[in-house]
Amino acid sequence: MLVSLLKRCGIKLSLNDPRWGHKPQGDHKAQEGRRPGEGPPDLDQLWRDFNARLNRLFGARGNGNNGGDGGSPYRGSSGAGITAGVVAVIVGLIWLASGAFIVQEGQVGVVTTFGKLSHKTGAGFNWRWPYPIQAHETVDVARIRTAEIGYRANVRNKQPAEALMLTDDENIIDIQFAVQYTLKDPVQWLFQNRDQDDSVRQIAETAIREVVGRSKMDFVLYEGREKVASDVHQMMQQISDRYKLGALITNVTMQAVQPPEQVQEAFDDAVKAGQDRARARNEGEAYANQVIPQARGQAFRLAQDAEAYRSMVVENATGNASRFDQVVSAYAKAPQVTRDRMYIDTMQQIFSSTSKVMVDSRAGNPMIYLPLDKLIGQGAGNDAVGSRSGPQQVPAVPQSNAPQDVMQAMDSVRHRDSRSRDSSRDRESR
Repeated sequence: MLVSLLKRCGIKLSLNDPRWGHKPQGDHKAQEGRRPGEGPPDLDQLWRDFNARLNRLFGARGNGNNGGDGGSPYRGSSGAGITAGVVAVIVGLIWLASGAFIVQEGQVGVVTTFGKLSHKTGAGFNWRWPYPIQAHETVDVARIRTAEIGYRANVRNKQPAEALMLTDDENIIDIQFAVQYTLKDPVQWLFQNRDQDDSVRQIAETAIREVVGRSKMDFVLYEGREKVASDVHQMMQQISDRYKLGALITNVTMQAVQPPEQVQEAFDDAVKAGQDRARARNEGEAYANQVIPQARGQAFRLAQDAEAYRSMVVENATGNASRFDQVVSAYAKAPQVTRDRMYIDTMQQIFSSTSKVMVDSRAGNPMIYLPLDKLIGQGAGNDAVGSRSGPQQVPAVPQSNAPQDVMQAMDSVRHRDSRSRDSSRDRESR
């Protein structure tokens, strides 16, 4: 900076400058016989030329012709003082300007005074006292930082010292997971701990080992992954707050959870066997759930049918007994009417359940009245059977035997009527 200032003033600091061998007027005798360019440079003359040029640069004027009094001791000391002051002012301005700094968006500036915390600054242009009075450091609080446990950059790049852990049932398990965090307190992040990123990694490893050490292997491998991640997240935040790390744990992601590679095949076989056992158990339970309700339904239906039959028999017996009592009481009051009524009811039941042939015997007409309703119903049934099994041959009744059969039927009817009349007479006589 001083060289550039001298260049602006027109002063060349060169050993080949012929003015370095110039003999001043006051030392003419001492310098007699010295040629220009010989001997060491005259520093006093160089300093006086420098002050003269600074005076001309800043508008200073001498009292003599062209500064003839510039060689006086008083004038030289005055010019040196002015030059020193200008240089001091320039250096001071440069020193003060070195205290300006800019904080980007999403960052926080932390200013210290002689190594002690002074204050925090926000985003934008800021100024502090320059070094060595104050110093500053910017901290990015918006960036999401990541700590990888059990691997580095890729799950295939494993770190066995971090990944292998012991479970509660004394099994070894291989876990790789990532922790994402941000900074909630930049002051704690800078001044409360050393090697902050490594501290977060150690906190994560401590938390996962404690959670896995309290859990079974099957729980960690299958249904407990989310629970393990949640417990690790909570424990890491507690440890971070306890040590005043200034970090905010945002997410814990399980990348890979598996048994060690040395026993991977045996573990897969055991898992398949367990799945087969679970499938067979589920099939058995499904079959039991299907058969047992059906058996219970059938048993309930049989019990209901038996109960209904018992109720029907009891009610019928009770009704018959009640009807018999009523008939007895009615017979005691009117025996003849009761007997006729009983006879008519009995004959009605008999004739309603048997086939009948009506013969008019009083007019001497051999015409026979056939039971047309029965014959029609029987013919419809035969047609239905024939339509299903094909046409059938109906055996024809010989004509010679028809009158004989009719006569036998008429004789049986007459015999039965006569017996019924005889029995009725006997009852009346009694």
